[in-house]
Amino acid sequence: MNAPSEEKSDDSKDRFCEELGQVFEHFPKYHIKFLIGYFNTKLGRDYICKPKIGKMCLHQDSNDNGVKY
Repeated sequence: MNAPSEEKSDDSKDRFCEELGQVFEHFPKYHIKFLIGYFNTKLGRDYICKPKIGKMCLHQDSNDNGVKY
């Protein structure tokens, strides 16, 4: 499953998130779930991503996918 790239519509990104959520719901509740991937994101040092990744980041700003996912 590939995440939509930055230039794709918000609708396609929302459908991806819904599909991913449905896949996660099929796993038993007691298992730990790890989600590893690129998701076509760029995470920056802005205030939105700082709590998630800290201040050590290569990019100054996040793209829309970085904020969404």
